[in-house]
Amino acid sequence: MLVLLAFIIVFHITSAALLFIATIDNAWWVGEEFFSDIWRVCHNNTNCTEIDDSFYGYATIQAVQATMILSTILCCIALFIFVLQLFRLKQGERFVLTSIIQLLSCLCVMIAASIYTNQREEIHTNNFRYEGTSDGNYGYSFILAWVAFAFTLISGIMYLILRKRK
Repeated sequence: MLVLLAFIIVFHITSAALLFIATIDNAWWVGEEFFSDIWRVCHNNTNCTEIDDSFYGYATIQAVQATMILSTILCCIALFIFVLQLFRLKQGERFVLTSIIQLLSCLCVMIAASIYTNQREEIHTNNFRYEGTSDGNYGYSFILAWVAFAFTLISGIMYLILRKRK
């Protein structure tokens, strides 16, 4: 049972780390001479511009920012609640609260990545500060966001199934 709990905790910490990296790192959309994320756009690795309200689709980017931050916070809260429930639940009870919060984190990261996937072309082609960024590829931070979605979904389901045993 200790091995299972250790695996679940490591899996959850990995999910949180993936969410932190995907939210903070600057590689959601990359090209040969630029990279951008949900916070800024950089050309030639030196000329970086913060995304502000002068950007076309700023509300869309803010929605992605908010849901990624919320998913990261919820994932950390779920880990904290799991540790508390580990010592407070009676034998045979399920970690339902932890599961619900982790599944909410999963939903938030899915919403963020889906919004970015759907609106990426409009954002990168209609902004004057995004000039030259329409030809690019999804970066590793974007891919990590989708991997974090899968990890949080799996861990949320594991918590729902898991019962506290001796």
